[in-house]
Amino acid sequence: MASALLAMVLIATALAAGATGKWTATFNTQVGEQKYTWDLKADGSKLTGTYTSTNGSGQITDGKIEGDDLSWVENMKYQDMDLRIQYKAKISGDEMKITRNVADIANEEGTAKREP
Repeated sequence: MASALLAMVLIATALAAGATGKWTATFNTQVGEQKYTWDLKADGSKLTGTYTSTNGSGQITDGKIEGDDLSWVENMKYQDMDLRIQYKAKISGDEMKITRNVADIANEEGTAKREP
């Protein structure tokens, strides 16, 4: 029983650590193509990091890791308007399938690749 529990903890830790790194993606949006780079750091079930995009840069907030599922929020300004962008991603190796909700106005999908 203890061995099974330890194995589950080690697997969860390995999956969480898999999110750490630099990731890039391009989203085709209603306002044109937007390029993103995230520098993410996993620590247990917590995800932290920064983003740089076509429209600005900053810290991600509310980052969470549950197995191979990630979520985080970006708060940014776009044309003097505050925008909250919520992300959900599923990580698989060096790729993340991403769904994001932009200010409850648009839902967009994309794929991020880990930089070597």
